[in-house]
Amino acid sequence: MSSTAPEPETDETLAGFRASIDNIDAALIHILAERFRITKAVGTYKALNALPPSDPGREERQIARLRKLAEEAQLDPEFSEKFLRFIIDEVIRHHVQAAGH
Repeated sequence: MSSTAPEPETDETLAGFRASIDNIDAALIHILAERFRITKAVGTYKALNALPPSDPGREERQIARLRKLAEEAQLDPEFSEKFLRFIIDEVIRHHVQAAGH
């Protein structure tokens, strides 16, 4: 029994989808890099001004705001929260390192 489905390497529709995914992945990396550049500046500012590296109240407000945005975008809010918490944890880790704690 032979298959009539195109091979993944020659399937133009699949190649188009994959090219779009590759573009989105590249945009995500650039956006994350910019976000980390800004949060690094925040961490430096906090360290210079003896401010705590984390702000739990802001973190909770951000998570609530982004969960709402995720729901509106039809993205799983649990996934968006996990993703944001990972980013926040990394930012705090870098803030603590910058402060020399």
